[in-house]
Amino acid sequence: MNQHERHGALLRLLAERGRLDVEAVAVEVAVSAATIRRDLDQLAEQQLLVRTRGGAVPNDVAYDLPLRHRAGRDAAEKERIGRAAAAMVERGMVVGLNGGTTTAAVARALAARADWGDGEGDGARGDGQPAVTVVTNALNIAAELAVRRSVKVVVSGGVAMPSSYELVGPLAGHILREIRLDIAFVGADAVDAEHGASARDEHEASINALLAAQAAKLVVVADSTKLGVRTFARICPPADIDVLVTDDRAADRAREFEEQGMSVVRA
Repeated sequence: MNQHERHGALLRLLAERGRLDVEAVAVEVAVSAATIRRDLDQLAEQQLLVRTRGGAVPNDVAYDLPLRHRAGRDAAEKERIGRAAAAMVERGMVVGLNGGTTTAAVARALAARADWGDGEGDGARGDGQPAVTVVTNALNIAAELAVRRSVKVVVSGGVAMPSSYELVGPLAGHILREIRLDIAFVGADAVDAEHGASARDEHEASINALLAAQAAKLVVVADSTKLGVRTFARICPPADIDVLVTDDRAADRAREFEEQGMSVVRA
C-alpha cells in the first residue's frame, strides 16, 4: 500500500470510527507505527484531521472530512432514509437536493424508482420527457443523475466546496432565486427541535437556506446522530421544516420534534 492509498484508508477509517489509534491502525494497515504517525502528521497539515496523543480525531471545528471519506459512515441508515424520502416524490415533480451523503442516498433511491419506467427506456415518460426534474447545487449528485433518462438535472452555478462538492456563492444564489420546487430534500450537519437545521459552513448554509425557501414542501433528511445538535450557521428554523426523515436509532430525540408539531418519518 503506497502513501496515497494509506492516506485514503486512514481517512475512511476515521470517518467510520471517529478516532484513530496509531498502534492499532499500524497493525491493521500492516505498516510501522512510525509510518502511521508521519501519515497522520501530513493529514493534519492539510487540516483533514487533528492529531492527538497516540492518534487522531476528525477536525470538526472548522473543516470536514471530504465527502468521499464520509460515505461509509451510517451507510445502512442513510440508505433507508434515502428510500423513504424518494417515496415522497411523484412523477412530474421538481425536486431540490443539496449536497451531502444523506441527500446523495436520496438521489440514488430516486433514480432507482422502478415505477418511473413505462417501456420508454430508462424511466422516460411516454411523451419522451423525464419523469422528474432535480435541481441541485451538488456536483457529485448531478454527475450521478445526469446519465439517467428518467431525470432532468438542473445545476446551480457557483464555486465548488472541496469537502462537500457543493456549489456556493452569488452565482448559485442567482440561479436558485429563479426557480420553484415542489419539494426540497435538505441534508444538515445538525438538526435541533428548537434551533432548526444548521451547517458548519456559513456559505453552504446560505445556499441551502435559499434552496429550502424555494420549495413548497421542505423535508430535512438526517441520521439520528445529527439530532439534538446545533452547529455554526442556521439553514432554517424548525417551523419551516414540514417533514424530518431520520433513522430509528434515537426515538427520544425524534420525539422532541414530534412534540414541536413536526412530522417525523423513522426509516
